[in-house]
Amino acid sequence: MHTLFRTIAIALPLSAMSLTAAAAPNSMMVSDCWIRSMPGDTPSGGYFKLMNMSDKPIDLVGVNTDAFGMSMLHQTQSSGSTSKMVMVDKASVPANGTLSFAPGGYHVMFEHAKKPLAVGSTVPVTFKFSDGESIDVQCAVKNAAGQ
Repeated sequence: MHTLFRTIAIALPLSAMSLTAAAAPNSMMVSDCWIRSMPGDTPSGGYFKLMNMSDKPIDLVGVNTDAFGMSMLHQTQSSGSTSKMVMVDKASVPANGTLSFAPGGYHVMFEHAKKPLAVGSTVPVTFKFSDGESIDVQCAVKNAAGQ
């Protein structure tokens, strides 16, 4: 019986080490995620910061949540005194760099809220990247001023 316990005591740390070694670290990190609470069925903006910890550029290719019927990547583009929002298929995060989604720049348009969003609550959001990585994040719901 003593030999069995000794074998288990040695095998458990070895199996834990092999599981740790097999798990690949995330290339991307999402931080400071928040969604603007808007009245009624008005589209809401989503903002966050992406950090690429790899040595190659990686694209954000999709964002979705069950809290809204639709989400699209957008970029605000200015030309002289006018600005317009343009839907984009992806947003590139440079190797070992960051990309901010903020009012007046890149952002996510969330449309068709399934229920009103309460300021102070959180919404689960999934971020999908060109390298196949998918990250689930809880995004804070803030008022129009971002508070």
